[in-house]
Parts: sequence; C-alpha cells; structure tokens
Amino acid sequence: MAPTKKVGILGATGTVGQRFILLLANHPVFTIHALGASSRSAGKHYRDAVKWKQSSPIPALVEDLQVKCCVPEEFKDCDVIFSGLDADVAGDIEMAFLKADLVVFSNAKNYRREPTVPLIVPTVNADHFDMIPYQRSVYGLKKGFIITNANCSTTGLVVPLKALQDAFGPMSHIIVHTQQAISGAGYPGVPSLDILDNVVPYISGEEEKMEWETSKILGGQDGKQFLPLTNTAVSATCTRVPVLDGHLEAVSVKFANRPAPTPEEVYQVFEKFTSEAQALGCHSAPERSILVNKAADRPQPRLDRDLQKGQAVTVGRVRPCPVFDIKFMLLVHNTVLGAAGSSVLNAEIAVAKGLI
Repeated sequence: MAPTKKVGILGATGTVGQRFILLLANHPVFTIHALGASSRSAGKHYRDAVKWKQSSPIPALVEDLQVKCCVPEEFKDCDVIFSGLDADVAGDIEMAFLKADLVVFSNAKNYRREPTVPLIVPTVNADHFDMIPYQRSVYGLKKGFIITNANCSTTGLVVPLKALQDAFGPMSHIIVHTQQAISGAGYPGVPSLDILDNVVPYISGEEEKMEWETSKILGGQDGKQFLPLTNTAVSATCTRVPVLDGHLEAVSVKFANRPAPTPEEVYQVFEKFTSEAQALGCHSAPERSILVNKAADRPQPRLDRDLQKGQAVTVGRVRPCPVFDIKFMLLVHNTVLGAAGSSVLNAEIAVAKGLI
C-alpha cells in the first residue's frame, strides 16, 4: 500500500532532521513532502544545503527537494510536521505551525512543560494522547495539535521504570547517572579537545530535565490536566563520554511498597513488558520494548544500540542495591528512540488512534 500521509520536516539539515529523513525514507504510512531549514539553506536543493553526517547515504527521494523556509504557508499541504529544530528557534516556529492548525511532533524542550501539551515516550505513556481534544479546544483547532518528545536520556530511563511501576507500584527514590554519547550534542557538537581522552561531567540543563520529565511521563492525566508523580524523588547526574551513539545509564531504585522485588522478579517484569504501540501494530514499534541481556558486561553502546532498529531499551546487570532496593544498567539509542524515532512512532500511534 502506498504511503497516505504527507509529512514535512523542520530543521531537516540538522542531526535530528537527518535521522528523520532516514526513518521516513521508506515508510509505509508517511511520505516526505517538504523540508524546512534556516534562511541560509532555503531555496537550495537538499543535497547542496546539508552536511550529511549519517552512515547511510542521502535517500534519493530527498536529494533534489528544494529546502523551504520554516513557515506554515510552505507546509500547508502536509498532514504531519516533524520538528528537529533547536530549542533557541523552535518555540515561535512550532507555535506558528500549531496556530495554523497543523499537527506538530516536536523534539525541542520548549513546550514540554505546557499544561496542555503531552510529553510522550511512545512505548510508555501513549494514553496521554487523550489530552488532544482538550488541547484543541484551548487553541481553537480543528485538526492540529502538538506533541513533544522527552529528553533523550529521560526516554531511556522511563521505559524500564514504567515496567517497574506497573508491576510493583510507586517508586519513592530514583538515582540515575548517565554516560551520554556525543551525537546528543548535535553537530558540530563537543570540541574534540574537550571529549577525546576525557569525560565531561556536566551537560547544561540535562539533569533538571531528567528529574522533572520523569514525573510527568510516569504520572497520569484526566483528559484536561496532567497528574505528575508527587511522591517520587529523582536525582540525576549527567556526563558526556567519547561514544558516537547510545546513552548508557546506571539506575538505582527504591520502592514505596514492601517487600521490594528480587532481581529475578525484576528481570521477569522487564521481559514481559509490552506497550500500547506494540498492541496497535505500529510500523516502528519494537517487537520488545525492553531487551534483557544478563551478560555481566552488557549493555554496551556499540553492541546494543541498534537492536530493534534503535527503538528498544536494553537492560542488564539487575542486582540488589545496598542503599536502595534494586540497581541496573540501561542503554538507549539517543537519536532513534531518544529523538526522531520517538516522534515517528508517536505519529504512527496518532494515526492508529484516528487523531490524524
């Protein structure tokens, strides 16, 4: 069956925009109709405007597309807008597209805290799409809406936490330490003299985002407001390491209920976890949202980041925690599930739910 939904990509020349193009190049539902970027790139053929940094070549169907300015009039024929814009410009542009009654899936942080805007990790809280009718009523829209992705490191964290919360009840304390790949900083990213032979123990704004986003994503909603977790404390330490793709995270969890689960019980929950995206049969949904690897030295970025086409979280090293209850390691592909892949899967869910 030929694709039926025309899509536009904003920030198409950037790192996230390039990943969008790869994910959508042969999609069964979506077809790339328009590409947007800055005024420096507008009017050029895509191949001439982009510094392509992906391991796969530029798909032929976009090479000759003329890059447009990021204004709604240029994308009025699109059914879906995927935004890979940087946060410093995303706010005004994405709001203009929303007010033009277009459907926007944003990777930027600008609207994540908005009280009517869902912050959705597609394999975790697809039920938050239930807020869309109310959002439309607030903005006076007929068909448009905006959905935001979580931060890349938050995305990896909340998938196994969702499985634990569903099985064992609320968590009172969560500590996470991340080792984040350089691709998360975009291009040109972290200077080589800062990252080679080094670990940078600070990523601006990252720890705060992980700490508050987790409570919104794992909380509920009643159709008119979000109900964030109020009794779960999250503490994050975020570092940048010399790895190209894949965020590795060390997580320790304390449960509110007693007795706490054993490591084997946690492994069983991870192995059995399924998401609504899987149940809906979405094209990009992983066969397993959580992959378990019990080897003593896994997960590892180079070995595990591309499993399930980058849409799954790999967990391992589940063991008792002498301070809390359980600790484990996880790995997420930061530019697939942690960025563009979440937007694409979120859009597939929206189609399946009849919202697009």
